Amino acid sequence: MPEGHILHRLAAENLRAFGGRPLAVASPQGRFAEGAALLDGRELESAEADGKHLFLGFAPGAGGRWLHIHLGLYGVFTFGTGAAPAPVGLVRLRLANGEHYADLRGPTTCELLTSAGKDAVHARLGPDPLRADADPQRAWQRISRSRSTVAALLMDQKVLAGVGNVYRAEVLFRHGIDPLRAGRDLTRAEWELIWADLVALMRAGAQVGRIDTVRPEHTPQAMGRPPRVDDHGGEVYVYRRSGRPCLVCGTEVRTEAHAARNLFWCPGCQRR
Repeated sequence: MPEGHILHRLAAENLRAFGGRPLAVASPQGRFAEGAALLDGRELESAEADGKHLFLGFAPGAGGRWLHIHLGLYGVFTFGTGAAPAPVGLVRLRLANGEHYADLRGPTTCELLTSAGKDAVHARLGPDPLRADADPQRAWQRISRSRSTVAALLMDQKVLAGVGNVYRAEVLFRHGIDPLRAGRDLTRAEWELIWADLVALMRAGAQVGRIDTVRPEHTPQAMGRPPRVDDHGGEVYVYRRSGRPCLVCGTEVRTEAHAARNLFWCPGCQRR
């Protein structure tokens, strides 16, 4: 599932391609035909992300002005230039303005919301490290009282929005925190470091479109090792490196199923 930095990139890309002009909106697949008809010909005024949710704001009209998209596990948003070709595959949503087009396939959610409906989605999410209005204190209040593991809490979108499996594993490694510690055993200082690091890492990820978490001294060039090859891309410490030596201490990286996702950590660097 794409993590929050990708949704922020999609918001910016939609605004660059389509902002300020009326759009042709269609649903070639047919599953969003009614909503697409209500948006067709209206101007895209804004685009924003909150966690793993994308909101495209259209000029006011019947049926609501916010297009709400959640990609889920299989959703893909692709962009092209020039006149839009004939749709290929199950295209839930197509946006086009003659110069650019975008196709959305396989999302968990593609719906039209009123402003009140959009507010309700925001209300159920924790703070997003990439939003200027994020309040990390809201997350700390929940984490500091919880018996759940830090690993589970960082993936709970009601606690912290936008963080997925990669950022979860990597930020805990970078601060030497055992992922199985209870949230209430985390210190305030540790939480503040985690938050600040997530802000920096996710901001960088949003700019380049990939997740890189290793410090300069642990890059392939600095260590004389081959670059990582993975469909996720990016240089990481523990994510998907189970059974391989830790880049810092040499201990074998471990993995186990935790809260329905694979958890990765180094027992040498992340001691209780």
